[in-house]
Amino acid sequence: MLSLFEKTPCLLLVRQTFLIILLICSAAIDPNRGYAAENQTVLWQAVHSGNVVVLIRHAIAPGTGDPVAFTIGDCLTQRNLSDTGRRQAQAIGARFRANGIDKAQVFSSQWCRCLETAELLGLGTVIELPELNSFFQQYERRDSQTDKLRKWINGQSLDQPTVLVTHQVNITALTDIYPGSGEMVIVKRLDSGALSVLGRIQTE
Repeated sequence: MLSLFEKTPCLLLVRQTFLIILLICSAAIDPNRGYAAENQTVLWQAVHSGNVVVLIRHAIAPGTGDPVAFTIGDCLTQRNLSDTGRRQAQAIGARFRANGIDKAQVFSSQWCRCLETAELLGLGTVIELPELNSFFQQYERRDSQTDKLRKWINGQSLDQPTVLVTHQVNITALTDIYPGSGEMVIVKRLDSGALSVLGRIQTE
């Protein structure tokens, strides 16, 4: 006995279209298939090539902004990484090593959650860089500080992997990208001195 789909060409076409949509969706959902995996390989190759900086938003630190009593150098007055955030930071460092990078120039905001993220990467000595400090609660500093960071990047050799651990507002101001906690944004410095976003690598 013929099924309803076999007896009705129109319904057969609907079924075939539905199956195609399912295949497309499954490829998009799986980050290890197709273009997504290939694109990450290209991004990691770019990190090896020079003239590139890896911007990393600090790992998971529950909450928003900082307490009123916030003081640089006193982590007890700040919003800090959770245990999940610490594991995430370690996992980010593992991603670097899995892609052949076990040492890098590492610069960080002076905020404790950024410094701890940078340390847990395990890629080398962490250097504090005020240009990476958050201006979330002093938004009037956005343009001047972003300009200073851009000039700083243009003044570096960038002949080896270079990692900048900072905050969402800083990365957004520099790249127009709103990164998640622990997300990496790969930026290339062009011969003109302009900065070009090559892509993003998310971490769990």
